[in-house]
Amino acid sequence: MHATTASTAPAGRAARFLDSPVVGMSPWIVFSLLVGPGRYELSVGLALALAVLLVVAGRIRDHGGTWKILEVSDVVFFAALAVIGVFASAGTHAWLETYAGEVSNIALTLIAFGSMAVRLPFTLQYARESTDPAHWHAPAFLRANYVITGVWGLAFLVAAIAGAYGDLVLRNPHNLWTGWIIQIVAIILALRFTEWYREVLRARRGGGEEPPVRALLAPVVGVLIPLGIVVLAFDAAATWAGVVLIVLGVVLARALRHDAAFAGEERRRSGRRLR
Repeated sequence: MHATTASTAPAGRAARFLDSPVVGMSPWIVFSLLVGPGRYELSVGLALALAVLLVVAGRIRDHGGTWKILEVSDVVFFAALAVIGVFASAGTHAWLETYAGEVSNIALTLIAFGSMAVRLPFTLQYARESTDPAHWHAPAFLRANYVITGVWGLAFLVAAIAGAYGDLVLRNPHNLWTGWIIQIVAIILALRFTEWYREVLRARRGGGEEPPVRALLAPVVGVLIPLGIVVLAFDAAATWAGVVLIVLGVVLARALRHDAAFAGEERRRSGRRLR
C-alpha cells in the first residue's frame, strides 16, 4: 500500500502542475522575456519546444482529453513564428527581433479578453480539471475564472505597453525597465493574485479566515531589494533610486512580518477566549 502511495504521489504532483493555467502561459512568458536582437531563433525554439512538450504531457495525462484554448494557441503561434523566421527577409527578421515580444504579449491579451468575450475564460478549462463537475456552472466558480483571466489579460497588456514604449519611444529594446523589470513585476503580480484569490475562495467555501489584501504585496516587496541591486549594478537609473528601492524593500518586509506576527497572535488569543 505504501508503494502504491509513493508511486502515485509524483503523478498527483504532475497533474496539479499541468492543471495550472500558468503552465499554459509559460511558453509565452519565456518568449516575451527572452526575445530581442540576436535571440529570435533561441526564444522561438525554446517557446515552441515547451509548448509541444506541454501538449504531449497533457494528452498523456488526460488520455486524449479536451484540447485547451491556450495549448492550441501556444503551438500555432510559435510554429507560425518559427516558419516566418525561416523564410523572412533580413528586414522582416530584424523587425521580428525587435517587436516579437510585444506581438506575443498583445496576442496573449487578445486570447485572455477574447476568451472572456466568448464566455470561455481560458483559466476555466484548467480550473475544471481540479474541481467537482457539480460546481462547473456555479456562478461563483465562473465569476472567479473571469476575474483571474481578466487579471492575466491586464498583466500582459501592461507588458505589451511597456515593451512598446521601450522600442517605439525610447528606441532602446535593451532598456532594463521596459524590457524586463515592468514586465516581470506584472507577471509576478498576476501570479500572486491568482494564488491569493484561490485562497480567498477556498476560505469562503470552507468558512475559514480569508487571507488579507496586504498578502498581495508580499511578492512585490520581495523583489524590491534585488531590483534595487540590479539598478545599482547595471546603472539602470540614478544611484539614489537603487538605494531607495533597497531601503523600501527592507522597511516594507519588516512591516509585513510584523503585521503577520500580530495577526497570528490575535488568532491565538481569539482561540484561547473561545476555549
